[in-house]
Formats: sequence, structure tokens, C-alpha cells
Amino acid sequence: MAAHHATGAGDSAGPSAAVPHRLPDYAERVLTVVEDIPPGRVATYGDIAALLGEGGPRQVGTVMARYGGAVPWWRVVRADGTLLPGHEREALEHYRAEGTPLRRGPDGTTARAGGTRRIDMRRARWAGPGPGEAHADHADHAGRG
Repeated sequence: MAAHHATGAGDSAGPSAAVPHRLPDYAERVLTVVEDIPPGRVATYGDIAALLGEGGPRQVGTVMARYGGAVPWWRVVRADGTLLPGHEREALEHYRAEGTPLRRGPDGTTARAGGTRRIDMRRARWAGPGPGEAHADHADHAGRG
């Protein structure tokens, strides 16, 4: 799946512009986990780091900020279920289309007091692939640092 995540490299002046470069190994593994999150489910930055057995929420966040545009980035959330600042509207569209559980506010809407939407983490959180579902890249790279 490495080619799936590859991005263009080099300047636009020469033939090297069309040559894809390989993502850093950790980034490749993070993106692979993100692709494995089923529609309607979410994982936290820390969940992904734990599944990989290395890094932490900040490292996963850095990967998502730099390379996450080509994967279902809206399925990676903060531990409290708040939506990614600046991307709330787009994320909410994805959540509604996928049936991701959202928390209900006091007025019965899927918003907190003050209008901040949140994921219902108790219902939406994905714990990782079940037995026999582990992606080959997870097993190949788990525990490496």
C-alpha cells in the first residue's frame, strides 16, 4: 500500500518532478491504520499510536497534518470527541453520511451547549482490527522504532 500514499517529489523543472517519493515509515503505518478505521467509527490520535506500539498522539497528529489529506482524516479525533478546529463542517458532513454517533446536547440536537459538536466516543470508538483482521503492515511494523 506504500504506493497509495506516495506523493510527488522534486521540482517542476525536470523529470524528477513526476517521481514519487516514499513517505517516512511511521507516516505510512499511521495512514494505513487510518484507512482501516471503518465508516461510522473513529479512533483517537493516542489509539493509533497504541495500535502501532510507538509514538504518541502528537506524532500521529503531525503525520495527519502533513500527509492525512488522502485518507479518511475525519475518523481520527481528539480523545474528548471534539471536531478538528477549522474542519468541523466538512467532518460533520462525513459523520452524518457514515452514521457516526454524535453526542446529543440538552436541546436534543447533536451539539454541546455553545454549539460545539462532539463524537459520542462511547459508541463510535474503534478499538482496532479484530482477531484475524490485522492489516499486514500493522503486524510487520508493530514494535519497531
